[in-house]
Amino acid sequence: MGFERFFGTSAEWIAGRGPRADIVVSTRIRLARNFAGLSFGSRCTPAMKERVLDYGAEMLARAAQFKDGVFLRLSHLTPLQRQLCVERHLISPALIENPEFVGLLLDRGEMASAVLNEEDHLRLQVIRGGFVPQLVWQMIDTLDDDLAAFLPYSFSDRWGYLTACPTNTGTGLRVSVLIHLPALVLTREITKVLRGVGQVDLVVRGFYGEGSDVLGNLFQISNQRTLGISEIALVEKLEKITEEVIQYEERARERLLAGTKRARLEDQVWRAAGELKSARLLTSNEVITLTSVVRLGVSLGLLEGIDLQVLNEIVLQAQPAHLQLTAGRELDAEERDRRRSRSVQEKLADFHL
Repeated sequence: MGFERFFGTSAEWIAGRGPRADIVVSTRIRLARNFAGLSFGSRCTPAMKERVLDYGAEMLARAAQFKDGVFLRLSHLTPLQRQLCVERHLISPALIENPEFVGLLLDRGEMASAVLNEEDHLRLQVIRGGFVPQLVWQMIDTLDDDLAAFLPYSFSDRWGYLTACPTNTGTGLRVSVLIHLPALVLTREITKVLRGVGQVDLVVRGFYGEGSDVLGNLFQISNQRTLGISEIALVEKLEKITEEVIQYEERARERLLAGTKRARLEDQVWRAAGELKSARLLTSNEVITLTSVVRLGVSLGLLEGIDLQVLNEIVLQAQPAHLQLTAGRELDAEERDRRRSRSVQEKLADFHL
């Protein structure tokens, strides 16, 4: 089975039905773990990595969450297939060119996943649509406990879970939200708000996480600290700060609807929708930028006939690997732009300006 079955599914977080999905696209928690008795980081030899891959895949398959899951060995995938995994927020971009000994296990709904032999032996991840940090924590905590019953982790009573990078030592937990903040950008308040986020030990990254650019007013907010604080406290802290950011965004949206600003906003929203409906060539960045404006209009009730799932699917399927794998071949830049515009128009076929 393998990749074809995985590619044919729609991830749960794309549906756009979770709490506050109009602002928070997804909530994600990742846990870094290493296996006791095996070297990790730079000391993990190719032979050890092969052992981690075989042993880890066997043990992970025992978890209830991964029953009927899909296991993919990245070195057996094409670069385009690996790029698609990046576009779905399942692996880091570095693994496109360095796939050797790396395995990816997915559950049926693509809510839970596990990567073997990334920076650490094991990276567990749960991602859900909307603003649901407590739900995601419960899911990944249950999965982690399930695995720990038969999979011994490298752990220190003093330092907690031991990891290849010291910044992950302790809980090994990264909790993040992918949040849409167009009103704060339009009102030029985004710098002030994000500066405040940075002052409370959280970090803001781009669309694909560390080292990536911000696209379509989508920001990733996550914790920096993992040592000396409990998992629950980390989740609650990000939850509290995200709630405050949501309130800032909501107030900025209210100001954009006030007085003469409303007409200007409506014009931007309808122009963006019109361009998506009529453009003959669209780059992936153009699609993300235009969809961001349309998403704001839908959330504020300025546009009817489009739902968040359609917009999420447009953004995901506009990415280069999704586009080319759907076409069944590699495409040059102009072919991608042409096919992308047709794909967007098909998605918006029932929406009339």
